[in-house]
Amino acid sequence: MATSPRHLLVVDDEPHIGLVLRPYLEQLGYRVSFARSLAEARAVVNAAATPLDGLLLDLHLPDGSGLDLLRDLRAQAGTARLPILVLTAEGEERVLREARRLGAALVTKPFSPTKLSQRIATMFGDLPVPEDEAS
Repeated sequence: MATSPRHLLVVDDEPHIGLVLRPYLEQLGYRVSFARSLAEARAVVNAAATPLDGLLLDLHLPDGSGLDLLRDLRAQAGTARLPILVLTAEGEERVLREARRLGAALVTKPFSPTKLSQRIATMFGDLPVPEDEAS
């Protein structure tokens, strides 16, 4: 019996991110959904018909901070252990430290598709955590 593809939600308000990531991630075998705001992301997460296997989350969204969504997800039993990869151009160490504390892995923008696919595989436990990030 074949397993269904892992379902990733990409939360980013930049349209070009979706145009680039969707075909790339689908070619890698993922099912991809998109949200461009916190409200859209919460709707997808809460929809019973769309269980998620992982989340790619931007921190700067038009209706608030991705950190707020990250905190909310960690506070709910059903999503407390959801693998989350933060995609950010954020440079403020306090914000990055908070994302790590909440259990998210980080990829800084701009990123290469190869690096992103490796980080997603690491997030799912398909690859070991690189030594320079195993803190």
